Amino acid sequence: MDLTTLVQFREEIYGCFTKARDALFNTVDALVTETQAKSFVELSLSPFFERKWPSLYEGFEDGRIDKKRLQDLFIKYLTTNDGEERLILGVDATPIERPFSCTSPDRTAIPMHNIPNRAAAMTYGWKYSTVTVLPEKPSSWTSILDQRRIPSKKTDIQVAFAQLKEIVPKLPKRPLFLFDRGYDSNWLWCQCTSLNMDSLGRLKKNRCFYAPPPPHSGKRGAPHKDGAKLKLSEPSTHGNPDGTWEGKDLSGHPVKICWWENMHVKEARWLNLTIIEVSRPHAPDSERDPRVSWFVYQGEKCQGDAGLVALFYVLRFGQEHGYRFDKQSLLWTEARLRTPEQFDRWSQIVAIVHNLLVLARDLVEVELRLWENKHRDHTPQQVRRGLAKLLPHLGTPAHPPKPRGKSNGRSKGEKVGKAKRFAVIFKKPKLPQIVPS
Repeated sequence: MDLTTLVQFREEIYGCFTKARDALFNTVDALVTETQAKSFVELSLSPFFERKWPSLYEGFEDGRIDKKRLQDLFIKYLTTNDGEERLILGVDATPIERPFSCTSPDRTAIPMHNIPNRAAAMTYGWKYSTVTVLPEKPSSWTSILDQRRIPSKKTDIQVAFAQLKEIVPKLPKRPLFLFDRGYDSNWLWCQCTSLNMDSLGRLKKNRCFYAPPPPHSGKRGAPHKDGAKLKLSEPSTHGNPDGTWEGKDLSGHPVKICWWENMHVKEARWLNLTIIEVSRPHAPDSERDPRVSWFVYQGEKCQGDAGLVALFYVLRFGQEHGYRFDKQSLLWTEARLRTPEQFDRWSQIVAIVHNLLVLARDLVEVELRLWENKHRDHTPQQVRRGLAKLLPHLGTPAHPPKPRGKSNGRSKGEKVGKAKRFAVIFKKPKLPQIVPS
């Protein structure tokens, strides 16, 4: 990546803004440099935001972003990893909590995870599904390819597949997608067979799979439709795996992998799945870090030991680090915008800034605090601190503001009523039925 490419990326980003483009692009430059801002409106204090603070909100009320063009732009600049063997991507959903925003429509009830002794804790807000390019080591240096809100009438899995259906045909090479247990779905596996991709997903422990049926015995009656049963929670059903491997994972810890090939589920017997068991004796065996984990692999047959693909799953945690950076540093959850459409535009701006930092990573003179380790890899926040010095050399395609005079204000006697209130949506949509192949 050189300065010319970075300038070109910024100009093409500007072309994705179809309305209120100058205010939106000023917001990009303010967010990428204003590291001291603690709230959304404080971005207007940045010297790179050339307008007054009301324009910050008006830009998201009146602005428009061409999402398809932006997605193509991200894929063009952020998937050029010709030196790597595989293109590894992650798909996940994250909540944007809005428990008190009763004037915001289409909020849904969202369970709160990782809260001790509060398994049934709930909050209200929106959810967003994100497709990211994962780095070689788990870190917040992820690249966002697509980010969209999950409406109340659709599930996380439906929105994720819609994203895959758009993105996979545009990728330069066959990708490997990583899914967590929330995407343990027969319907998703069936839909993914139509795409040129591989997938590795974590399984829930109550799942059952079946081997191919044995040959017909010649006796009276219908032949068996399923072979030996493999129930993950019952070791007595595991039998002899098709392959085993013992070694060390990417962190140097001992690990044992067993796998069963050519498995299927009763609802879709035509699926060809590889079930993988990963045993890590060093793990504390907690709910978040179990000693035994189960995975399902679907796609092209791996060269060599099929089960070793499970070692890639640790890269998925980079997506969690990326979410944390977007929420804590890029103020993703801090913008108090009323409508989901306005917040969608803000989410696209956050994705643009995140990717801009990834592209500028090797061009910026990093600014470190006195207590920060100089020998560790630089973080996106450290790169962000130094970008203010580089930005003037890049220039901006945004036009300077034009004075419009003083507004006449509201007419005399005009009354402003209360904003409309919206109830939280608790209804959970269902996935479509599986159509036999």
